[in-house]
Amino acid sequence: MRQFNLNIEPCLQGSFQIKKVNLAFVFQVNCPGCFKYGFPLVNELYLKYANSFGFIGISTAFEDFEFNTELHTKQLLNDGTIIGETKKYYSKKFGIEKYNQKVLFPIAIDKTKTPEQFLTTGNLSLICEGNPNYKIWPQWEKDLMNEKVKSYYCNFPLISETFTLNQLRGTPSFIIFDEKKVILNSLFGYQNIENLQSKLIQYLN
Repeated sequence: MRQFNLNIEPCLQGSFQIKKVNLAFVFQVNCPGCFKYGFPLVNELYLKYANSFGFIGISTAFEDFEFNTELHTKQLLNDGTIIGETKKYYSKKFGIEKYNQKVLFPIAIDKTKTPEQFLTTGNLSLICEGNPNYKIWPQWEKDLMNEKVKSYYCNFPLISETFTLNQLRGTPSFIIFDEKKVILNSLFGYQNIENLQSKLIQYLN
């Protein structure tokens, strides 16, 4: 099974303690869906199961780098300040300028590097090995894929390590992993709370 590459800065809020089963919620502050479908769900699970599971929210960025920043994450945690598309959504839909739920669980920032710092041989291998056939390809085909990956990520101003090394599809993403950081399940987009809750309990048992 694949390892969860959890590369984060020290927590901005709370303290993450890894447990037998853990839930990582990966979000962007400029992502209305993260606020609509992610924060309320994780808040509810955290209130019910903080003693049973490890919880960590990871503020990442794979686009809109001017909005998805540590500063804007701190402002969200401090007083509910929202920005960009998230602010537009809540202003239009509900007539509010700030997020009306307090974030209860630990929050950290995804570590970032420049493309030059990030595109090491080891990181390229981690990304490419996400393709199940990569290990059996001839060397010329592996080299070609490595070059394609390099070419793609060279266009980014910054690269978020947790998001990129785990090849997540977008935000919100929910990763369930164990105490050895083995990924038990990875989910993207809207999740039914009963379904996510049952998966956590299943893995705990």
